[in-house]
Amino acid sequence: MKVKVLSRNPDDYVRETKLDIQRVPRNYDPTLHPFEVTREYTRALNATKLERVFAKPFLASLDGHRDGVNCMAKHTKSLSTLLSGSCDGEVKVWNLTKRECVRTLQAHEGFVRGMVVRYCGTSFFTVGDDKTIKQWKMEAPGYGEEEEPLNTILGKTVFTGLDHHQKDGVFATCGQQVDIWDEQRSSPIRSFTWGVDSFSSVRFNPVETELLGSCASDRSIVLYDMRESTPLKKVIMTMRSNTLCWNPMEAYYFTCANEDYNLYTYDMRYLDRPVTVHMDHVSAVLDVDYSPTGKEFVSASFDKTIRIFHKDRGHSREVYHTKRMQHVICIKWSSDNKYILSGSDEMNIRLWKANAAEKLGVLAPREREAANYSQKLKEKFQHHPQIRRIAHHRHLPKSIFQQTKELRIMKEARSRKERNVRKHSKPGTVPVVSEKKKHVVTVVQ
Repeated sequence: MKVKVLSRNPDDYVRETKLDIQRVPRNYDPTLHPFEVTREYTRALNATKLERVFAKPFLASLDGHRDGVNCMAKHTKSLSTLLSGSCDGEVKVWNLTKRECVRTLQAHEGFVRGMVVRYCGTSFFTVGDDKTIKQWKMEAPGYGEEEEPLNTILGKTVFTGLDHHQKDGVFATCGQQVDIWDEQRSSPIRSFTWGVDSFSSVRFNPVETELLGSCASDRSIVLYDMRESTPLKKVIMTMRSNTLCWNPMEAYYFTCANEDYNLYTYDMRYLDRPVTVHMDHVSAVLDVDYSPTGKEFVSASFDKTIRIFHKDRGHSREVYHTKRMQHVICIKWSSDNKYILSGSDEMNIRLWKANAAEKLGVLAPREREAANYSQKLKEKFQHHPQIRRIAHHRHLPKSIFQQTKELRIMKEARSRKERNVRKHSKPGTVPVVSEKKKHVVTVVQ
């Protein structure tokens, strides 16, 4: 005689301890769960609303400077160390964990124009309006010792920017020309000029470390190879670029911050048109910095806001502003991809979260799983009208809101006029120029 017996493995449903959560068996057959999508949509909507409720990006304000913050530098080895230079020649070293200044030194007469930490993290370089390049020790001097630079180089002209090589004892400065310096020598080992009277910034490529780019005052962006004796090529735009930043993950791509309120991401192999035009600011963009993942970057503008852009998208995903924050001069994205640091005119450095609604601190495993699940739901339903409206809405200061509206009306008027001219002209005489090509004048090899 056959006897049918149910056979179950206790491991599938019995808890190991009474503190564990009860195991619930689930059948994932979609025919048994006809309302699953409806439930998930409701959860996604609630998760999106809660994200806007918990979006509190501002963390701390570091005050102590007596003049506007003009430049900042991240420590290459320590996440908690930040250096900042102000318009009165003062350099401060900050401990971000304690949120306090640990060291102050009078580095230059006049503005501190640029600063960078050496790749090993043992020293840092500063340049200023007093035509000097100074190298300082990262450790504070001992009790009773004078604050003296390790090395001082006197240049012929004012330096406006500075960057250090990723692997070698070589750094680059810019002013009336781009100079490549060896740390052991007091004169540049190579100088690049290309009929330009001055440069505003210079940056080494973090991947292809021999390449560097600079922004010039004749509205051009010039690219160099340190192994060559002449510059590689330059692209001339309709307006001047203030600074550029290379993508730390993709060697060919860089983003420049322009005076025409936009940012442009270029592929250095094809400079005749930018890959993406990033719009949203309503005044000149002064600084830009990439996240360590290379997927996003943050920009600082004269319109008193900070915006975070995805590298492939034309509009910002986030905008940060406060009532007190004035023109934002410099911006940095921390090396752990969690924080953004901004330095502004009114002498403050502000610490922001890169993800406004992120919960800081250690998360319990269930908390982390819940957050990941919510994130996936938001991604799944991101194009639904109601969810998109809630996720994209940002409250802006009245002045910026009005300026955005005004710029939109002006842009529509220009395109309408262009359409009318084309309509009443001989076919082919008024060509359609794409938004990407509008801003590039020419490429010089």
